[in-house]
Amino acid sequence: MRADARRNRDILVEVAANAFAERGAKASLEEIARSAGVGIGTLYRHFPTREHLVEVVYRRELELLASAAAELMAEKEPDVALEEWMHRFVSYMAAKRGMANSLKLLFTSNSALFNEGSQLLQTAFGQLLDNAAATGAIKDDIASADVLNALFGIYSIPDGPEWHERAHRIVRLVMDGLRR
Repeated sequence: MRADARRNRDILVEVAANAFAERGAKASLEEIARSAGVGIGTLYRHFPTREHLVEVVYRRELELLASAAAELMAEKEPDVALEEWMHRFVSYMAAKRGMANSLKLLFTSNSALFNEGSQLLQTAFGQLLDNAAATGAIKDDIASADVLNALFGIYSIPDGPEWHERAHRIVRLVMDGLRR
C-alpha cells in the first residue's frame, strides 16, 4: 500500500472510531470521510461496507486496549495501572456501544473475531490483575474473568448524558472492592 493510501486509511479508522464512540450508529460514512479529509470514494476503496469499517475499528480498539496493559504496567504502580486500564476499558465500551448493530452482524459472520478479542482482553487484564495482586495492592483471590464480567456490565447502562460518569463510578466501585 502506498504511503498516502496507508495514511488515508489510518486517518479514516481514527475518525471512524471517534465518530462511532460519539454518535453511535448515527455516524454517517459520508461524515466520517469528510472529517478525515477524503472523499467518500476513498472510504469505500478501503472499506467496501460499514461492517468492514466497523470490524477494522473494533480490532484497533481491542489492540490499543490490550497494548495499554503492558505500557501501564511499565509506567505506573500496579494498582494505579489496573485502575487506569479499567477507565480505558470504559472508552472501549463507549466505542463498542456505538458500533452495536454492525457488531451483531459481524458476530454472526465472524465469531473468530470475538473469540480472538476476548482472549486478547483476558490475557491483558489477567496480567494487570496478577501484577497488582503480587504486590499486595489488591486481594489475591480474585479471578480476572469475574472482574471482566462485572466491567462488561457497564455496557448495559442506559444511554444518556450521564453514561460516562456512571461507567467511571462503577470502575471506582470495582477497584474499591479489589483493594485490600
